[in-house]
Amino acid sequence: MKSAKTKAKNLIPLITIIIVLAIWQAVSMAEIIPNYMLPSPVQMIQAFILDFPLLMYHLKVTIVEAVIGLAIGCGLGFAVAVLMDSFDGARRAVYPLLVITQTIPTVAIAPLLILWLGYAEAPKIVLVVITSFFPLAVALLDGFTSVDVDTLNLMKSMGAGRAQLFYHLKIPASLGRFFSGLRISATYSIVSAVIAEWIGGYAGLGVYMMRVKKSYSYDKMFAVILLIVLLSLGLIWVIKKVEKKAMPWRKEKI
Repeated sequence: MKSAKTKAKNLIPLITIIIVLAIWQAVSMAEIIPNYMLPSPVQMIQAFILDFPLLMYHLKVTIVEAVIGLAIGCGLGFAVAVLMDSFDGARRAVYPLLVITQTIPTVAIAPLLILWLGYAEAPKIVLVVITSFFPLAVALLDGFTSVDVDTLNLMKSMGAGRAQLFYHLKIPASLGRFFSGLRISATYSIVSAVIAEWIGGYAGLGVYMMRVKKSYSYDKMFAVILLIVLLSLGLIWVIKKVEKKAMPWRKEKI
């Protein structure tokens, strides 16, 4: 009975998506909105199948940029969070800078990065790092500071050093928040890479989108949007699987 209820709950999102697509298709067939403005789901899927090899070529470029940038963002976010947790002065000095970096629109930063670093992968990776490390740094810092004070004092009274406190207490306490921040950063990484490719580049989903836009092939543009959504959902799914492995005690809750 329990498994049947779980399956029913899992079907709700799928049913919702099917209903939305059905309404979208009906609106398109009734020509309430012209097809050149809003292609139907069938046209979008047809364009996806037609340009599948080309989409896969550009997808590989975007994935490489997003994954490398996300990995660097994870390392940078972890280092910054540890620094702010260890030194109150560093926290007061660095935290406002972190906030400022997130108030600047990525569309405004991307042209500068292209100007400074060229049209290759470097500016895209840097933009992904800038947008992805902030959620991780903040999430980890909140996790480090959420440690139970009584447990912390108990371990200190038993002679635990800073490294032991960090490894045995603070890291386990911050894992939940870390993976929450990682899911946000993963979606940011894809979007940031595509935005940077819009501004300039030789390959990638953003470059492909700009090319089909100039030819008014909006069905192909919607096909790219579908691919970006699927890619983001795939990354989130992978992160959830890793989270289950890293936090087996929360297996029932994840």
